[in-house]
Amino acid sequence: MKIAILPGDGIGTEIVREAVRVLDALELRYESETALVGGAAYEAHGHPLPDSTLQLAKDADAVLFGAVGDWKYDKLERQFRPEQAILGLRKHLGLFANFRPALCYEQLTHASSLKPELVAGLDILIIRELTGDIYFGQPRGRRTAVDGHFPGAEEAFDTMRYSRPEIERIAHVAFQAARKRNKKVTSVDKANVLETFQFWKDVVTEVHAQYPDVELQHMYVDNAAMQLVKAPKAFDVVVTGNMFGDILSDEAAMLTGSIGMLPSASLDKNGKGLYEPSHGSAPDIAGKGVANPLATILSVAMMLRFTLNQPAAADRIDTAVKAVLAAGLRTADIWSEGTTKVGTREMGDAVVAAITGKTITKTT
Repeated sequence: MKIAILPGDGIGTEIVREAVRVLDALELRYESETALVGGAAYEAHGHPLPDSTLQLAKDADAVLFGAVGDWKYDKLERQFRPEQAILGLRKHLGLFANFRPALCYEQLTHASSLKPELVAGLDILIIRELTGDIYFGQPRGRRTAVDGHFPGAEEAFDTMRYSRPEIERIAHVAFQAARKRNKKVTSVDKANVLETFQFWKDVVTEVHAQYPDVELQHMYVDNAAMQLVKAPKAFDVVVTGNMFGDILSDEAAMLTGSIGMLPSASLDKNGKGLYEPSHGSAPDIAGKGVANPLATILSVAMMLRFTLNQPAAADRIDTAVKAVLAAGLRTADIWSEGTTKVGTREMGDAVVAAITGKTITKTT
């Protein structure tokens, strides 16, 4: 097993460090190599995704990614901004299917912004198409850009597009995932306004004919956003386009108590994946040792399960995280009265202890 480790910017280095410690505690045989990406790579090499980092990711069996971005890079031309690194990795590695599970742990029902009865037992899987849509459409207006902005410009636009093969393959992924769960797919679109998503709806409907055992529901994105906070447990698998998926998955994250709890996997057609927390680089808390590493640790579990064929090891991580939460340990984002607040390192220590059978130490 060869893993490319790309910590990135901000809290990325802190949370990835804890995730690697957890991986090491499993005592699996693997090779790893670490490289710069995002703003850190721009500072060192003049580009957020250097050729050497991209080649490392291509050669690896899986990629463990932290987070990229910092406000200080906002004035760079778009092609040099840290976020272009993750877009480039998705494109060059063919990572078209993004899995974002929204699971509300029993111990965190009161950390959610919704009433406990609405989120208790919540288990949603959002599948986001990752390499099409407006994020990869042809942009206009950039030629006059200065420092990433458009002084004196009269307009700018980006094109939204999808091809039939792109929609077909993500639909197959969603229906196949639903077969392993509760056999219900909600396809989210904006077909009443956008031609692109009328096409999306038509193609998803055609693919559904191959999965008669799975229920298909179509829902407009604005209604889906409302239903996620009104009756979230009515959803099972949600499949949608790149931009809508970006927004809805972050909304779903808060149902679980914190985006710091949500892992994600981005997979190619062969199951090779890039694994990262759903949250960003949080430069405002970087270096303070308070970031929640659990989303990154849980991303390692997804990596072991989906790409590296180590389901037993993945289960050990999941069990360890539940044990730590049951012991009452919380980082600041999920802390509540009566629980013990810990930092990034202490949370990593606790998960390692749970994996290795040691006593979970509570630090006040």
